[in-house]
Amino acid sequence: MSGSAAVSTPEPFARTLGQMALLSLGGAVALGFARFAYALILPAMRADLGWSFTLAGAMNAANAVGYLAGALLATRAAARWGLKGVVAGGMGLTALSLLACALSGAAPILLALRFLAGLGGALVFVAGGALASLAARAHPGRGALLLGVFYGGAGVGILASALLLPPLLTGGWREAWAALGGVSLLALGATLPALSRLPDRAASAPSGSRTPLIPLVPVFAAYACFGVGYIAYMTFIVAFLRASGEENFITPFWAVLGASVILSALVWQRPATHLPGARVMTAQMLTLAVGATLPLLSTHPAALLASGLLFGGSFLAVVTFTTILTRRTLPEHAWGQGIAAFTVIFAAGQTLGPLLTGALSDAAGGLRLGLGVSALVLLLGAGLAWGQERLGVFKDKE
Repeated sequence: MSGSAAVSTPEPFARTLGQMALLSLGGAVALGFARFAYALILPAMRADLGWSFTLAGAMNAANAVGYLAGALLATRAAARWGLKGVVAGGMGLTALSLLACALSGAAPILLALRFLAGLGGALVFVAGGALASLAARAHPGRGALLLGVFYGGAGVGILASALLLPPLLTGGWREAWAALGGVSLLALGATLPALSRLPDRAASAPSGSRTPLIPLVPVFAAYACFGVGYIAYMTFIVAFLRASGEENFITPFWAVLGASVILSALVWQRPATHLPGARVMTAQMLTLAVGATLPLLSTHPAALLASGLLFGGSFLAVVTFTTILTRRTLPEHAWGQGIAAFTVIFAAGQTLGPLLTGALSDAAGGLRLGLGVSALVLLLGAGLAWGQERLGVFKDKE
């Protein structure tokens, strides 16, 4: 399908917004369930299976390696099966991998399943981000909001897992994985009608042309720091709260974090649209660093709620901004390529983060040391983002 055909009949904004809300269920499955819900299940698995923090971190690292593999494959897969086919296939693969996690406690099998869930999640996020970008073309000035709604779907998954999993975990961790897989299949069924109405392919590249990603390279280092720092917090914060004697506060904390992710599109829409270069990424990563530091300073409920509010309200806003930046900096036919490149950087950081934090947490400093290092990495990323000049070669139509 050509780019001109895809935009010949723009959808009304309300309908496009509804389609983004349904498409965001892909993010709920890919990240909210397959990645972040693991933090809620991890304490029960460690207690039952006798895991070290290093092995616990390796489980999310395996997920991140799968995510990296999916990011590398996504553009080629979309060229063959279309963006909509890749989103649907990725959601199905992720759902089945989550279901299968309930069947075995063997570490090698679980590592393989976490890999497959990550691979499917990356396919969903790369292809889904490209679909959201194409749909947003028809609504100048509101693209940041539409993209934020799509990426905010991970918050739906976090909030749903906060409500769904704690009662199930009283019966063991297997029931929790089975429930996540079942709900993921339901989410796939709800997403299919929206997929059928979305444009499937971007405009074709001019014959013989190549689009270098050099304009985006300066932001990649900051984004790698983001990947390392944020995933360490999201993997181990629940274990930290439990070790600190705040077990009864985990569910409200996780719910606040998830709700903040959902609302982050409204909070960051104007800054992401108007601040030059990567300055908004600086603000977002500083907010993340403060949110990650608060539990280390105090486990008072007010400090924990503030941590969840700040962290949840900012971390997927960084991901949203990279897609906005891709649209501003690259021509339409290269949007998928740019999103995939950012996702590869993201996945590489996520692979290192849990391993680094898990190893540090097994050392004398415990979880406090590991989480502290993640906050410092986020601060480093904020500094790198601040140093970037105004970016933009191809201006977004917003």
